[in-house]
Amino acid sequence: FFFASFRALTMASRPTVTVYGADGAAGSSSVALPGVFLAPVRPDVVHQVTVALSKNKRQPYSVNKYAGKSCAASSWGTGRAVSRIPRVQGGGTHRSGQGAYGNMCRGGRMFAPTKTWRKWHAKINVTQKRYAACSAIAASGVTPLVMARGHRVEDTPECPLVVDASVESTAKTQKAVDLLRKIGAHADVDKVVASRTMRAGKGKMRNRRFVQRRGPLVIYDKDEGISRAFRNIPGVELAQVDSLSVLQLAPGGHLGRFCVWTQSAFEKLDALYGTPTEASSEKTRHGTPYRMPQLQMANADLSRLINSDEVQSVVNAPKEGTAPKARKANPLKSAKAMDVLNPAAATFKKAATEAQATKKAKAKRVNAMKSTFYKQLIADES
Repeated sequence: FFFASFRALTMASRPTVTVYGADGAAGSSSVALPGVFLAPVRPDVVHQVTVALSKNKRQPYSVNKYAGKSCAASSWGTGRAVSRIPRVQGGGTHRSGQGAYGNMCRGGRMFAPTKTWRKWHAKINVTQKRYAACSAIAASGVTPLVMARGHRVEDTPECPLVVDASVESTAKTQKAVDLLRKIGAHADVDKVVASRTMRAGKGKMRNRRFVQRRGPLVIYDKDEGISRAFRNIPGVELAQVDSLSVLQLAPGGHLGRFCVWTQSAFEKLDALYGTPTEASSEKTRHGTPYRMPQLQMANADLSRLINSDEVQSVVNAPKEGTAPKARKANPLKSAKAMDVLNPAAATFKKAATEAQATKKAKAKRVNAMKSTFYKQLIADES
């Protein structure tokens, strides 16, 4: 899909998506691509929201508060050349005198024993969750991202894939399987079946014996039997369009979930998330209608923008060659360099030289007078 700003497009020129019937054939009707599919794809926001939401289904755990403290122990105090760790009391056994309670002791408690009142859950901003949902929905319409996530969509006619609203009244699993085969989505189910394997670790003993890949996500508007038809197909998940979760749209924080939309659910996205030019009519935040995240750039091809005729016609021409690099001179050794830094330096230097010469001449006269006086003194004594 060509992602561009909706501001330059009218409703009539928006891309359309073909609606496929229950028999898998392309119908004569088509629907306009909802504005949410042009939302910015932000893997960082989706990952952050996914990590936070995943914390809300954790169950509290902790060790027994008496673990490592079942024995009577007390410190021997100072003066016995041993550490002041509590020691087991009594005698007649190896255990007596051994350190206890501390996390460094054999049979002692752990460091910072876990408690059930830990902060297990995380709060996420509502606007941030909606931003992640918009990004995940937009990424589900980009075929390369869907294929990069591992979904088998080679035989799928379109992405996003929209089926007729009559599918919502399907109540039989066999009809649901036939529909997936006809629209080319059953290859993803076969991938799930082939990926089912035994879980590594102790989860095998905790009702999580097998693991498997994720399959298609069927999104509907009204449940008229569709949940009973698709719920037993391996890997297939269902979601109601009014309550889409990032955990389903981007499992593990990875964008590009393969989604199968019903026509009624697909057409409802504009009312739920709005468009780049219109606010949502169903979602609000503190009484203000919700607006989907906007693209920062209408055209993200930065190199093409820089090299365009419009930009190149107003920028400065490239400079030919480079100026020779002047060698840095020491101003204490170079009079020219010092004159650049301090134009008065030459005058100060001349004055200092003259003062030094005057001082030397005065000292020479004084020494001569001293010598003459000494010679006269010696001559008078003799």
